[in-house]
Amino acid sequence: MIKKCLKIFGILTGVLIAALAVYIIYLFVSYDRIEDNLALEVEAPAEIAEAGQLTTGKEYSAVTYNIGFGAYTPDFSFFMDGGKSSWAKSKESVIQTVQGAGDLVASLDPDFAIIEEIDLDSTRSYHVNEYQILKDCLSQDYTVFAKNYHSAFLFYPFTQPHGSSNSGIGLFSRYEIKSSVRRSLPISTSVSKFLDLDRCYSVSRIPVDNGKELVLYALHTSAYSNSDAIREAQITMLTEDMEQEYAAGNYVICGGDFNHDLKADEASGEECESWAYPFPRSRLSEHFSFAMDFLTKEERDGLWNSSRNADMAYVEGVTYTVTLDGFLISDNVECVSYENINIGYRYSDHDPVCMKFRLKNGDL
Repeated sequence: MIKKCLKIFGILTGVLIAALAVYIIYLFVSYDRIEDNLALEVEAPAEIAEAGQLTTGKEYSAVTYNIGFGAYTPDFSFFMDGGKSSWAKSKESVIQTVQGAGDLVASLDPDFAIIEEIDLDSTRSYHVNEYQILKDCLSQDYTVFAKNYHSAFLFYPFTQPHGSSNSGIGLFSRYEIKSSVRRSLPISTSVSKFLDLDRCYSVSRIPVDNGKELVLYALHTSAYSNSDAIREAQITMLTEDMEQEYAAGNYVICGGDFNHDLKADEASGEECESWAYPFPRSRLSEHFSFAMDFLTKEERDGLWNSSRNADMAYVEGVTYTVTLDGFLISDNVECVSYENINIGYRYSDHDPVCMKFRLKNGDL
């Protein structure tokens, strides 16, 4: 009897080891990175409104919003943040949440909207095409989509496997986007790469009536890498790219989820969360600043934090909050107003950030 039990145990153990080996091979074989400098498709709206060209001196608005793949209702917590769930509550909840986020952005009436964590066909969001919902909400906009996260089927956590993911960043523009490319950011080469596929930013060009271009960067940097080298490499690539555009005489705006604490002072030495280090402003050239830095100290300190930690359901005054989202602008762009919009994280673990700006006159 004992020998029989041991034999059965040995067979089961062998089967599990073989299954694990096959799965590991599957992960490595299916892993790939999207090529760098990939041209992106620009989709025109069904009915094109005559917006004309961008004009120097005129006021425009931009919004950035991470919609958290439609999962983050206020009671949602995420397993990668130390919470419980790996999927959204239900397909109906995903649709309602993304629709609510899209309607919110539309109500802000932005000339440009950068929206992160839009799922196309993911297990975690019940294969809802969230991009289509947002395009319907912003039906008069030109759109560009850059795939920022795609993964093979992840069997973790075992109680509710995260599954396969196909997600990215959308740019929505009232003005015609002449071209757009996807730039692949440096990411980890360790096992953690299977949780951080395939970080990027998009670079989109919109003509200005003085012969220059507004170059819009739509960004979502890595969240789950504790590697200083990866963080530094991503920032170095982004800042060098933006500098080249500025040197060519263009206007530059970069919006998105920076996954850094944008309010914190890097020189303060204060303790911070491993996933929300202060952004190293010292790495920026004299030509670039965060738009929030044009506010007074009181205004900046008083900004609503744009993101909550998802290790627990949101409880006002208890849940850790931080500002991860915002805009970098070149010094030929004037920040007119800036607001982190407080809706209590109703549709996501982030709230929108809105900036009004002007493109400056004169030689650049």
